[in-house]
Parts: sequence; C-alpha cells; structure tokens
Amino acid sequence: MKAIFSLLLICTPLLFFGQSKQVLSENGELINIEKVLQKYIQFPSLSESEKEAGTYLKSICKNNGLYISDFGTDNGQYNFAASILPLSSGKPNIILLSHIDVVPESDTNLRKAYSGEIEDDVIYGRGAIDNKGAGIMQLYGMLKFKDVNEVDDLPYNITFLAVSCEETQCQGGIQYVLDNHFEELNAVAVVGEGPSELTGLIEGEFDHPVFGISLITKRPLWLELIFTSKTNGHGSITPTNYANKEMVEALHRLTKKKPKVIYNDMNVAFLKDVGSFHNGPKKAALRNPKLFRPAIVPHLRKFPELLSLFTNTITLTNLITNGGAVNKLSSQAIAQLDCRLLPETNETEFLHMIRSRLKNEEIEIRVLERAPKVAPSPSNSIYHESLVKAITSYYPKAKTMDMLMPNTNDLFAFRQRNIPSYGAIPVYFDKEEVRSVHGKNEHLHLKSLHDGSEVFLRFIQILMGVPSTGTTN
Repeated sequence: MKAIFSLLLICTPLLFFGQSKQVLSENGELINIEKVLQKYIQFPSLSESEKEAGTYLKSICKNNGLYISDFGTDNGQYNFAASILPLSSGKPNIILLSHIDVVPESDTNLRKAYSGEIEDDVIYGRGAIDNKGAGIMQLYGMLKFKDVNEVDDLPYNITFLAVSCEETQCQGGIQYVLDNHFEELNAVAVVGEGPSELTGLIEGEFDHPVFGISLITKRPLWLELIFTSKTNGHGSITPTNYANKEMVEALHRLTKKKPKVIYNDMNVAFLKDVGSFHNGPKKAALRNPKLFRPAIVPHLRKFPELLSLFTNTITLTNLITNGGAVNKLSSQAIAQLDCRLLPETNETEFLHMIRSRLKNEEIEIRVLERAPKVAPSPSNSIYHESLVKAITSYYPKAKTMDMLMPNTNDLFAFRQRNIPSYGAIPVYFDKEEVRSVHGKNEHLHLKSLHDGSEVFLRFIQILMGVPSTGTTN
C-alpha cells in the first residue's frame, strides 16, 4: 500500500499535465499550454516593445488554425485578431480581449522578471497573470472549442484580440484598432481582464466561492501641475518663495483632506451583495447602506481597496524638478497626479475642486489623459448571462457579483462605443498572487491556467448552443 501511495504522489503532476491538450508551437511541434505561457513570458514586452512577444503569440494562433488579421506590426502598434472564422464572414463577433504589454519589473524581485520559471506547479515572471496568463486562458479555451466543433454554421464568430500599450494607454493600442478597424471586427460583446474569485479579498462568512464580473471601471484623469518661478540661484540663500516650496505646500493642501465617500448604483449594489455574506447587525447595515452610512463610511476608510470604489482618488505619482545639483534652486517644479473618477463624476467640477484646494493661481494644470463618461455594460444581456452560467457550471457552488473596478483597462474603449463589455479572470487567486500583479515575483498557479480556460470554453459553448464537453472543478 505504501508503494502504491508513493507512486500516486510521483504520478500526480504527470496526470495533471497529461490532461493538458497540446497545441502546435511556433515551430509546428506539439507542446503543452504551460510551455506556451512560459515562452510568452520569456519575451520582455514593455509598452511600445511588444513586437517580439506578439509575433510569437501570433504564430501560435496561426499554427493552430485561427484566421489572422493584422492591425499594426510595429512596436507600440503591434495588434492582431485571431478568429475561428475570417472577419470577412461578417458574423457577429465575440471578442476575447488581451494585451501583450507588461509593466516594468519590480526593484524588489527575488526572481528574474522574464524567466518563466516553473516551480511546484507555479509559473513566475512579469505577465504571468497580467495579462499573458489571462490571455492564454482565453486562447486555450477558444482552441479547445474549435478543435471539437464544426464552426461554419455557428451563430457567432469568436476572436482573440491581442493589443499593445494597455499599460500606458498610448495611441497605438486599442484606440488605434477601434479607430481603424471597428467595423471590420463587428463586435457584439467583449470579455477582458477583470476581477477574480473574491472571498479571499473581502470580509464575510462564505460557504461558496464568489466571482466578480466588472461592468464598468473608474475613469482616468492624469494631470500635470507646473509651477515656474523667477527665483533661482544658490541653495545657501533661502528665498521667501521658490518653486519646490510652493509646489510642496500646494500639494499638501490638495492631499491632506480625506476624499468624499460617494454612493452610486454600482457601489451600493456591491455593499448589498457583500451584506448577503454576513449575519446579524453587519448584515443589516450592509443591506441598508444609505440608512447606515455613518457606520459604514469609517469602516470603508480602513480598507483603501474598498474605499477606492466609493471615492474620486488623487494619487501623487511623480515629482520632477530642473535643479540638478543639490545646492541649486529649481526654477520649475512639476507634479504628476493619477486621478480616478467615479463614472458619474463631472470632470469640470473635479478640476475646479483641485484648483480651489491648491490655493495657488500660479500653478498651471495640464490634462495629460482623460476619458469620457460611459454607461455600465448591461447585466441582463445574453453575454453576461452566458458568462455567469459558464462560471457557475464549472464551479457548481459558485455565485457571481457585478462590480465597479477602480482601475481602467481596454474594455473602456469598447464601452465608449456601446459594446457590452465584461471583465473577469474566472479563477482563484490567493492574496500573494494578487499582490504580485504589478509587484514583485508575479506568479500564477498552473491549475488556474486550466480552470480559466475551461470557463472560457463553457462561455463559448453556451453562446453557441453547444453542449458542454468539460468537467466541473
């Protein structure tokens, strides 16, 4: 019996990977999907340097029978669509949206940022989750569907859309694609990156998993504050007023005040949903958030991640001066602010508030990046319903929760054009995985790669009216 148990321990990883459908590599060889992600990670692909990684990913799509449409082939504008039918078929198109670019490596990384190292069924490297791992989940589910179904008579086309510049929102990414190829794509719905399973991240008493689906995000408003002074010279003689001092004092006035908590339909619904996972007085308060606002708001302020769903945030991200030497006064001080606005916020009023708090009319305010107001994607569409069914059929005890996300992503561009767009990475992440996104030692459990692909497979099957061929989690 001991020998049999030992054999099972040895074979378990082999059994796990043995269940993995192989795909054709860039060289036409059969490889496991884990190896595809590993090699994809190994191509560094910072924003505006995506070509090498994108070329590799496109070769995987092409070698596995998808129809390729190029929407730019240069760094900063490397975008392509990979579809089960040619875009020229004109069929209504379900877009699985992913981005090729990643953020720079963390200074505190303990592992090489682009190693793609696999250890104890965990893969490490920048993009392991955001967004290379999530993209491979989508692509893998799509390839599994294509390989077992006749696709010519299906009601929809399915397209994996890979784009550049999501992290920096440069003009060669999704904005370029939609400005030049929107009609060609013929999108009727989009699914892209978003929340994962939530119970490890929010308070509550849970007896089943809860998966988030984002219907909308906050709007970015990136600002640059500039103070230019006629005072410069040697630092040994301190003027009454000079650029750095003026800027620091104004920034203190701007940031010292707590942000106002604002209720809207999305975040109130979120509180009520969270309340269903509590008992006693806490449940009563959360199920009636407006009535119990005085008790709820102080609690929200203890959790920055939650508070961001209820406030317009102002984050000081960069300070820039032209002084150079430590003993030379700067004649100019620049501060860059990453502001995130709730969907209903009036931008003009928000800028007026910033101006009034600065209390310095000599500071110039420049808008570096802005986004218009958009409406949340509908929760009663067939596409949302199919995503919910896909999640709850693969995770039989699961529930879903619609939500607002504090970060902006490329789904915003489709929502601007009134295309229903939903954000979800339908897998379990532990807290360390969540912290690793844009942080140190980004990593993903390989089981999640398969779980996510199974959910996307089911999503496609449900929309197409094809019986599920997968297993439950």
